[in-house]
Amino acid sequence: MGTNNETYLKRLLDLSIPNTVILASWMKEQGFSRDLQHRYLKSGWLEVVGVGAFKRPSENLKWQGGVYTLQNQSKHHVHVGGLTALSLLGFAHYTRTSGNTLDLFSPQGSTLPAWFKKYDWNVNLNYVRTSFLPEGLGLISHEDMNLTLTISSAERAFFECLYLTPKKMDMLEVYQIMSGLISLRPKLLNKLLEQCSSIKVKRLFLYMADKTNHQWFKGLNIDDVDLGKGDRSIVKNGVYNSTYRITVPSEVAQL
Repeated sequence: MGTNNETYLKRLLDLSIPNTVILASWMKEQGFSRDLQHRYLKSGWLEVVGVGAFKRPSENLKWQGGVYTLQNQSKHHVHVGGLTALSLLGFAHYTRTSGNTLDLFSPQGSTLPAWFKKYDWNVNLNYVRTSFLPEGLGLISHEDMNLTLTISSAERAFFECLYLTPKKMDMLEVYQIMSGLISLRPKLLNKLLEQCSSIKVKRLFLYMADKTNHQWFKGLNIDDVDLGKGDRSIVKNGVYNSTYRITVPSEVAQL
C-alpha cells in the first residue's frame, strides 16, 4: 500500500469509532472514495456488515455499535427505550427478559436500514414506530460499552413500557418495575403526562403510581392532563378501577 493510501487508512481509523458500524455514505462524506473503500475491503482492512455498511476486521459487533452508527452517522431518529433503557439504567433486577430484547423507538413513518435489520445482533429486535410522546422529551445521553447512546430516561422508558403492555409486556412485570422506581422526577413526569397522546398509558401510569404511592407521586399535578372520557378495558375479564376507569388484570389489582 502506498504512502498516500496508508495516510488515508490511518485517517479512517482515527475518525471511526472502534466496535461500531462504518457506513459507506459516511466514508464518502469524509473523503474516502468508493474505489478506496473497495480497496480497503479487498485488502482486509474492512469487513462487510451489510449493504453499504462495514466494520473493522475481527471486531465482534454488539447492538450498541449498530445503534451508535444509526444515531451518529446516518442521523436516524431512533433511541433505545422501554425495558432496554431501564436495564441500561440499572433496573434489570426488576425484569425477567431485559437482556433478550432490544427496544428501539422512532417516530411514525421511520424505518431502519436493511443492514441493521438483517445483521444478527444476538437479540430480539422490537422496533416501535410511534408518536405517542414528543420526539425529544425525556431523552438522555448514556454511555455503554464506551459508546455514548441516546436512550430514554427512566421516566420516559416506563411510559414506553406501558405503551407496550399488554401485547408485548406483561402488566404485572410492568407494575413490579414501577415498585422499584422510587426516585422519578415529578417535573418530567408532569410534562410526559401533559404531552402524552395515549389515554391508556396516562391512566395506567396514574393507576400504578397511586397504587405504589412513591414520594414523587405527591408532586404530580394532573389538572392539565387529558384523561379522556369513558371506560378503558386494558384486559378482558379483569378488575375494574373506578378512579381511573380502567380494567386491569386481577393479579395486579390484588397487590
